[in-house]
Amino acid sequence: QVQLVESGGGLVQAGGSLRLSCAASGIVLSRHPVNWYRQAPGKERERVASTTSRGIIDYAGDVRGQFTISRDIDSDTVSLQMNGLKLDDTAVYYCNVNTYADDYWGQGTQVTVSS
Repeated sequence: QVQLVESGGGLVQAGGSLRLSCAASGIVLSRHPVNWYRQAPGKERERVASTTSRGIIDYAGDVRGQFTISRDIDSDTVSLQMNGLKLDDTAVYYCNVNTYADDYWGQGTQVTVSS
């Protein structure tokens, strides 16, 4: 059974930083593309960052230069470093893994940015 678990969310003041982490059971993240999505209240779910098994990285234009996605191979986790957080970054952030057969999602972690 595949499970993805996000951690690291919380409440932060505007301009602050958070580091989210995605861990998995039942699957080896390093062998698959991993994406971070977010969904703010009243908005569609949006992909903000992705990394392939070959190390190719992509970002949504809104977060490019602000967020950094990276892998820790020894722990088989994927992190999202979020700097310079703005009120509009408030959302539930989800880890997503694409495989040949299935698309897996974590439960999400809440990020709230306050003024």
